[in-house]
Amino acid sequence: MKKRTFVIIGLVMLLLQVNAQKKVSNKVTDNLIVTTLITNVKIMDGSGKPAIMGSVRIKGDVIAEVGNLTTQSNDKMIDGKGLVLAPGFIDAHSHHFGDLQKKSAGLSTANQGITTVVIGQDGGSYPMDSLEKDMKEIPVVANVASYTGHSTLREEVMGENNVLRKATQAEVDKMKVILSSELSKGSLGISTGLEYEQAFYSSRDEVIQLAQIAANANTRYISHIRSEDVTMTDALDEIIQIGKITKMPVQISHIKLSKKSDWNTASKILEQLEKARAEGVQITADVYPYTFWNSTLRVLFPARDYTNMESAQFAVAQLFDPTASYIVQYAPQPSYVGKTLSAIAIERKESEAQTLINLVAMAAAFKEKNPGYNGSIEAIAAKSMSEADVANFMKWPFTVICSDGNGGGHPRGYGSFTRVLGKYVREDKIMSLETAIYKMTAQTASYLGIKDRGIIAAGKKADLVLFNPETVIDHAVIGNSNALSTGIQMVWVNGQLIYEDQKSTGLKPGVLIKR
Repeated sequence: MKKRTFVIIGLVMLLLQVNAQKKVSNKVTDNLIVTTLITNVKIMDGSGKPAIMGSVRIKGDVIAEVGNLTTQSNDKMIDGKGLVLAPGFIDAHSHHFGDLQKKSAGLSTANQGITTVVIGQDGGSYPMDSLEKDMKEIPVVANVASYTGHSTLREEVMGENNVLRKATQAEVDKMKVILSSELSKGSLGISTGLEYEQAFYSSRDEVIQLAQIAANANTRYISHIRSEDVTMTDALDEIIQIGKITKMPVQISHIKLSKKSDWNTASKILEQLEKARAEGVQITADVYPYTFWNSTLRVLFPARDYTNMESAQFAVAQLFDPTASYIVQYAPQPSYVGKTLSAIAIERKESEAQTLINLVAMAAAFKEKNPGYNGSIEAIAAKSMSEADVANFMKWPFTVICSDGNGGGHPRGYGSFTRVLGKYVREDKIMSLETAIYKMTAQTASYLGIKDRGIIAAGKKADLVLFNPETVIDHAVIGNSNALSTGIQMVWVNGQLIYEDQKSTGLKPGVLIKR
């Protein structure tokens, strides 16, 4: 009996000893976790303050330390060589999601330093549950946050082929229920694309009712407003009214002045927005650094009268430059892709206005004959803005930077952020580098309510971009819209190196960011 007791006691003591050894072992292991130390670097922390020389240590998915740091035995060293280290750029208005899942591992975003994309724009979105499931099944290279789209709500409730009218109150009530559910699952708020057919016929009251649901949930409203040209005054009045009534933050998507007779009058628009802000409206905007947009040919008909010759002639004269506007997608006649509308008109031996009418009609016929066609049937990159307006909108203190891009077609999908840094900061000097980075990082994060990104500080997520401010520049152009930028040296997402020297590392550590 005594012998058995001694054996039991011995076993217990042995187990206690083993457990103690495990604890010591775990402690040693914790101390030896490989960290990344980025040294000899100009740190622009995203706040807008001047850069400081120092080091940043990454541990796991967070920034562990910032300052004059000494090397540790478990550090993986990266010599910053006097380059700039900034928070990863946040794309305030993006359509990149599909590209993030491709084998290219999101080169379109990584090559310009983007670490977070904000999707669900212009009224179109994925359900939050579907988005989360999709990202678990197919990992992505960058973080993703999403709005809930007004047009998506309309199509779900009214039917995809029944949205060219005002919604009934019963239908609006159903949209409100769905929106509430999506907001509870982490959506950033509601987005509208009021210039597009799916929402063009919605009443202002319908939009205000839905916006109020988003306001009640302490979220945001972002809008491709009803007009960026002919009725822009009314369109601005609408978004300002929504901000006044709901008392929620409202943002103008890709702010621009498209009508030629209004070019170089950005100051008047900004005065209107400043007046609204003085009255308590939390209105902001995002902007991309190009003088041409990318959308459907149909938006060139403000009254949606696609066969009206007078409207087509007005579009050609006032709404875009047909000699500098290129077809970037056209399923009915692929040979038109890459050609200007003027060149196509010459080829067809007809006027530019008639060609515009005919291309819209051909696209409509193609859609009817191919109801299951998966993809964009037609799109144009239309020259429709002045450089002075783009610069003035970009300089406004309440404007943040976006791409409004995806993986192809318009060069903005690959070059927006590097273009701001190279052209507008270094060459044109319209703002300081610190201000530009602030607009790309902390300011955007603040607007979105993202608290753990957009700033370089201990405890924040390790989304970082290392770049050369003297060489960073975009190279994407129409006809070669996927050309990679230069000057972006390294990009980290959640502490993992996803891009180095114009190449993807293959890692896909992006997460779904919820409000």
